[in-house]
Amino acid sequence: MARLGRLGFLGVAVVFHVVYILSIFDVYFRSPIVSGMRAYSVDTAKAPANRLVLYVGDGLRADKAFQFFPDPSPSANDSSAQELRPLAPFLRSKVLHEGTFGVSHTRVPTESRPGHVALIAGLYEDVSSVTTGWKLNPVNFDSVFNRSRHTWQWGSPDILPMFSTGAVPGRVTDDTYGAEYEDYSKDATELDYWVFGKVKQLFKDAETDAELDARLRESKVVFFLHLLGLDTTGHSYRPYSREYLHNIKIVHEGVKEITKLIDDFYGDGETAYVFTADHGMSDWGSHGDGHPDNTRTPLIAWGAGVAKPSTFASGKAPGHEDGFSHDWHLDHVQRHDVAQADVATLMAYLAGLEFPVNSVGELPLSYLTASDDEKAKAMLVNAREILEMYHVKEEDKKATVLHYKPYGSFAGANQTTDDRLAHVETAINNGQYQQAIDASDELIQLGLQGIRYLQTYDWLFLRTLVTAGYLGWIAFAFTTAVDAYMLDGKYNAERTVASITAFASVLVGMYSFLFVQSSALTYYLYAFFPVMFWEEVFVRRKALLAGKNKLFAKFSQQDIFKLALNFAAYIGILEVMVQSYYHRSIYTICYLLATAWPAFYGSDFLRENAFLCATWALGCVSMSIFTLLPAIKVESASMILVGGLLILVLGVLYIALEKSLLVSAAPPGKDREGLGAAKADGISRGILGAQVGLIALAMLVTRSSVASLQAKQGLPLGTQMAGWFTLVASLVVPFLHALQPRDHYLHRLVVIFLAFGPMFIILTISYEGLFYLAIAITLVSWVRLEHRIHQRFSPSSTPPSIHSPLDLTTPLAPALSAARDREQALHTGDYRSLTLSDARICLFFLFLLQSAFFSTGNIASISSFSLDAVYRLLPIFDPFSQGALLILKLLAPFALVSANLGILTRRLKLRGGSLFAVVMGIGDYLTLRFFWEVKDEGSWLDIGESITCFVIASMLCVFVAVLEALSEVFIRGVEFADDGIGREKQGVHGNGAVSGGLKSAGNIAGTARTQL
Repeated sequence: MARLGRLGFLGVAVVFHVVYILSIFDVYFRSPIVSGMRAYSVDTAKAPANRLVLYVGDGLRADKAFQFFPDPSPSANDSSAQELRPLAPFLRSKVLHEGTFGVSHTRVPTESRPGHVALIAGLYEDVSSVTTGWKLNPVNFDSVFNRSRHTWQWGSPDILPMFSTGAVPGRVTDDTYGAEYEDYSKDATELDYWVFGKVKQLFKDAETDAELDARLRESKVVFFLHLLGLDTTGHSYRPYSREYLHNIKIVHEGVKEITKLIDDFYGDGETAYVFTADHGMSDWGSHGDGHPDNTRTPLIAWGAGVAKPSTFASGKAPGHEDGFSHDWHLDHVQRHDVAQADVATLMAYLAGLEFPVNSVGELPLSYLTASDDEKAKAMLVNAREILEMYHVKEEDKKATVLHYKPYGSFAGANQTTDDRLAHVETAINNGQYQQAIDASDELIQLGLQGIRYLQTYDWLFLRTLVTAGYLGWIAFAFTTAVDAYMLDGKYNAERTVASITAFASVLVGMYSFLFVQSSALTYYLYAFFPVMFWEEVFVRRKALLAGKNKLFAKFSQQDIFKLALNFAAYIGILEVMVQSYYHRSIYTICYLLATAWPAFYGSDFLRENAFLCATWALGCVSMSIFTLLPAIKVESASMILVGGLLILVLGVLYIALEKSLLVSAAPPGKDREGLGAAKADGISRGILGAQVGLIALAMLVTRSSVASLQAKQGLPLGTQMAGWFTLVASLVVPFLHALQPRDHYLHRLVVIFLAFGPMFIILTISYEGLFYLAIAITLVSWVRLEHRIHQRFSPSSTPPSIHSPLDLTTPLAPALSAARDREQALHTGDYRSLTLSDARICLFFLFLLQSAFFSTGNIASISSFSLDAVYRLLPIFDPFSQGALLILKLLAPFALVSANLGILTRRLKLRGGSLFAVVMGIGDYLTLRFFWEVKDEGSWLDIGESITCFVIASMLCVFVAVLEALSEVFIRGVEFADDGIGREKQGVHGNGAVSGGLKSAGNIAGTARTQL
């Protein structure tokens, strides 16, 4: 392809990374759902239970359900309230005397949708399904409710429609509250009271409605109570709070009342009850990743068909070996842990229903009060259901691959599924029930492994393809850097008929292979990028060779040895970045070591730049503190206000010192009096004053909203509107500076800093404002240090340019001057080439980029970034809008990083985009490392971390591309002075391509107009 301009290169970078992010979903997390299976049920004369009641306490952690606490009721103020007690004594009595209990282990993502799908349908949706729909089914899947005679369900409008939309029409009856009920600023227990009230009303209506009464008394009916209050309260107040513990009591009392109501209504003892949760909750009030607090949920079953508890008079009962339940005071009762999907199989068996055809759950026999004969037959049916899925998947795979290799455990003689099923049936007929159970269990495990074998059938091919793509992109990015920014595009691509034919043949061959195998469209994209990138690298091989000769032309043997050491050090630094995703404290060590960085340039350098080096050390020490602080943050109005006050003070100080700062930093020959002109000074200072005023307003609004939310008084409409006004205005007001531009780079950085200040007040819950201030100081110090190092140790390629005085009272003047400067730079070759020393700058940038995201949360766990602050603007549950606000706050520091690197690029006389090109190549080392570390099995924590790390690393590369484009907007028209050696103005604007090019006088004027 033709040599790309800067925007073309960035466009390719964004498209490539967005497409390749999808690769983990094609490789590791393909949808497990298939259709066309036959349904199986246990054939018994009478089902263990006539009906089933499912209680789901959304967001209830297993430990909080069983631990002892003081009475958390708001009215409990006497001394007796401090005595430790169980919060759910009714459920505890079922564990001790009537039923079976354990821990249900969920999988990532630990969100409400996939959790409920696992509980009710028995399948683990692939992670990508959360991007295709949180409320409705992206594809229809079978469920316990769909197999019932009729299901009544009450609860959230975000959950219930999933199971009624895909069910047989009329089989599932929904009753949901309005979305406005999910208000995080109010008492969430009302959500649970609403559900309990609706259930009571249903049975009350049955007293006067004969038809309803008859339907309720039919067999195979299911009742589902979705209790969202705990999840909402946990998000707002944390799961260790008094409010969350009180909500557990509310749920307990409601479950107790409804259980008695149903038992009294039927009076036949033929009801089975299951109490569990869809996911847990972290200590910081969020969920989604694989942390054990999120994956461990309570499971209690009692009633018809459920086994009584197994108790032990002495010693510790089985199931408690992990120590997790040591403080539940249930060590004498056997704990029976299950996988979350097993609950669906359990419910289907108890109610006498067909197993959901997509279920991968294994029937937990320890929960059943059944004979060995019945258990053996039930396990056989469970095995048939899972093998049916295997057969359908196998037939689909046979129909699409050129040469199918069957699963080894079912391929040998007398080892087919039919042979194994016949063996189980024979054992049952011979009364060898335990042997039959063991054989069925083995067959279920083999069936699940066979399903996994089919799920991962294309892994080797796809992972090889994706790896070739990432390596190709890295090579392409470095080739672009060498060709455009080191050799100035002097070498044209050399395409021959042979090379075109060779690469085209490879692409056509892969496309033909994919077409024959009926591959997904994304597979074609995965194949296209490696061919495109490697072809581009191949045809520009002369540029790479010339770049090598230029870099190493004067290298001695000692220089080569030093280069090798530097290369090893850079790889080591990248590995440190990889490990920092798992251990935040690594950043603390790195920042403390970085304080000594200027000392490597000698005592004279330190003495001449003492104040700057001290500022750098202060910034690094400040940044080192944040990664020692816990990612689990509790809302602190005082910390928010302290951070806001410091941002406010910095803005006021700049306004007070702005004139003297700009005049003293002005280049020789500039009209210094023009810088202090009354009109320019008045307009600029007025706009800056408005920005500072918005910071003060943000502090007042945040203080008011925090007080209202903590008092459970709801979010006043006036406060909410003031918050939105402040946030929007803070992002709009900076554009008013175009009325009277100030082109000093420090002025521009202050404008950008103040623009995002209100956001870091309104959308934070603790010390994030302090972090924002610290990273701003660190970035400015880094830019100035790099520039001083370049001045002192790099020979100047051109003499300082002399410019005519510039009257800043004319809005067109800065833009016209910038255009003239770029024209002169292109004529005189004022830009320098990339050198090996610039790799250090790119590593520093990558480090700071990671730190901008990392310092206020756990980078391996998105759930550590609390949603509390967004309730000040959006108190009603809306995951996409609230998530967008959170992401906006997370990305705000990147604006500072982008602007600073853009300025540094110009101060070092590098072409715009040169450093970004190298960074995007280096950054994908992390992406490729995390791609190969993605896991879809093992501990839930490992799975969640591996997914999160890969997605974050991939998205950071996309951010780099976006930031490169934004940097041109942020610093357009900026000028700065070369402190100390001869001051030089650098006009910066964003209309350049990688290949450069001269502009006509008309284009110069057009560029100038654009810069206004």
